This record gives sequence, structure tokens and C-alpha cells, in this order.
Amino acid sequence: MGQQPELNLDQVCTILQKHEYDGQQLIPILQEVQEIYKYLPKEAIEFIAKKIHVPAAKIYGVATFYAHFCLEPKGKYLIKVCDGTACHVKKSIPVLNAIRERLNLAPGKSTTNDMLFTVETVSCLGTCGLAPAIVINDKVHGLMTPESACACIDEIIKQEASQ
Repeated sequence: MGQQPELNLDQVCTILQKHEYDGQQLIPILQEVQEIYKYLPKEAIEFIAKKIHVPAAKIYGVATFYAHFCLEPKGKYLIKVCDGTACHVKKSIPVLNAIRERLNLAPGKSTTNDMLFTVETVSCLGTCGLAPAIVINDKVHGLMTPESACACIDEIIKQEASQ
């Protein structure tokens, strides 16, 4: 299913070497680590802190300040549900609720137990003419209804089962 890459500190070390262990390059370092793991593992943050001689708290401060960074593992399929004004007015909340219900996500939980799906809301996808819209990984799906959003999920589940 949606497994995370195993933590390999050699990969993190390679990234650090590329950036010459320069603490001024913290954001690009974190971006590259997140590109590999799809989030920032605690062990990687602590390793980076030790290697660039920066307190781990500072790295956590940067990682939590910027919305792009994630400290929790994400599923193989990232579903972003737009809740910007146009999407909200066109009923994105029922779409979000249907997705969460279809994936059996408990309140406060964003990733399925099998690590296949993560659901997030975003302020705007820039696709107002397609409201309400969702993005699954990098593919935009517009004019969503609760039923069509669930059909997208069912299609992915079917594809995953056949692999």
C-alpha cells in the first residue's frame, strides 16, 4: 500500500554535504529531505541539527512556521480539498465530509491507517472556475460532488488492488 521510504541517514548526509553543512541552507535542506520522505522524520531533524550545529528546536521552529513542511507521514495519495471562497460557496464542505467518511477518517485524523490517503484542506487551489475542486497528488478534479469525489477515491482503490 502507501509505505513511507525507510529512513536512510546516508541520504540525509548526502543532502547536507551538497549544502556544505551550512545552517543558512536549512530551508533547502529540509525541502530535499521532505522530497524523499514526504515529511520530516524526527530522526532526520535531530541528525541535521547535530551535523549543522543548530539546536533541534530551531529546526522545528522553521518546520512548523512554513505550511509547506510536514512533521507527520503522509499517505501515497494526498487529497487537497479547496475551501477558498468560490469552493466554499459551491459546497466544498460536503465534498470534504464525504471524502473523510469514505476513508473512515476519525475526527482530527488526516491519514488513513494503511498510509494510502491523506486529506487536507487548502485555502485556494487557483481553480475557482471549477469550484468545488480537489487535487489528488497533482491532478485537479473540478466540479466535485460528494459522489464524484468518492468515485475518484474508489478508482484509486481499484487501481491499487490490481497492482
